[in-house]
Amino acid sequence: MPLAPFKPATALTMGVELELQLVNPSDFDLSASASDMLHLLGRDRFPGDVKPEMTESMIEIASDVHTRHAPLLAQLEAMRDALLAAGDRLNVALCGGGTHPFQRWFHQRIFAQPRFRELSGLYGYLAKQFTVFGQHVHIGCAAADEALYLLHALNRYLPHFIALSASSPFFQGVDTLFDSARLNSVFAFPLSGRAPFLLRWEEFEQDYFAKMEKTGVVTSMKDFYWDIRPKPEYGTIELRVCDTPLGVGRAAALACYLQALCRTLLERAEPAPAEDDYLVYNYNRFQACRFGLDGALVHPKSNETLSLREDILATLERLAPHAAALDSGAALEELRQVASAGNDASHLRRQHAETGSIEGVVDAAVRRFREESA
Repeated sequence: MPLAPFKPATALTMGVELELQLVNPSDFDLSASASDMLHLLGRDRFPGDVKPEMTESMIEIASDVHTRHAPLLAQLEAMRDALLAAGDRLNVALCGGGTHPFQRWFHQRIFAQPRFRELSGLYGYLAKQFTVFGQHVHIGCAAADEALYLLHALNRYLPHFIALSASSPFFQGVDTLFDSARLNSVFAFPLSGRAPFLLRWEEFEQDYFAKMEKTGVVTSMKDFYWDIRPKPEYGTIELRVCDTPLGVGRAAALACYLQALCRTLLERAEPAPAEDDYLVYNYNRFQACRFGLDGALVHPKSNETLSLREDILATLERLAPHAAALDSGAALEELRQVASAGNDASHLRRQHAETGSIEGVVDAAVRRFREESA
């Protein structure tokens, strides 16, 4: 089918999607409880949107469209509290984190929905291995060309979001030595990675998407697992590199960081994005996944090697006027603390060291998700 027309949105609006783990509170393994959870939540009005994901051990929640930090955070907290209440009734725990530390992919069940069955048939075991959990952030764009500009202008900042959100150091029972092991699972899909370098929607639609559709490889934008992709039906760009944080407060802060970055990029004061920016893209992405805040990045324009942590702190400082205009100063302050004190991957490793147990890591994630509401 033809690519959906780009539906302009109010610039710099934002929305958040979170993929969450459903956990058995007895042994802390994943619990195939999505159908029961969705049925129970469907009895009453849920303060947002909730839907199934690829396997029965995960669900996805989505916020409404917001312009400010406080209302976004309030809605995410309300959704979390509704999920916790439902989970308590079903004896199912919930938590964030980009991967479950010890689940076995072959135990997972594909959710009984046509698209998920189709993907399972196409991708085989990769579909079950896709039981990983991410945060997606949508930013509204007033025009299609503006969306493509932001998509590519953000390439240099993608490692910031990977490092700040990283919460998947453990996978298949071992410490992977990555702060974000989740993105390695995403990268296995053939239509992952970066979007093609096109800055005009007409070229994207006719010279790229139409040709891809003609090959039969894709039918819609859902078939692309890019790190950032346009969503024409919403009038947004969608950032997809974040692990699901352990608490909804950090999820709201990351969304506001992206909003503030887009606001400054739209001033067009920085050099325009170029194809050569992507020469260092995969290296920078790897550094953020592997080392988190302790990683390095190569600036795509100057080729200077920078400390990722220091680059984040400098960027947060530079964004202060934009955060003030957007009422998101508290959100960016939280991320300053993360950059200084450590991300969720560091927290989970500390919990593993203290408990000596991989199950204790999940217990810590469950408690963090719940205790944030206290």
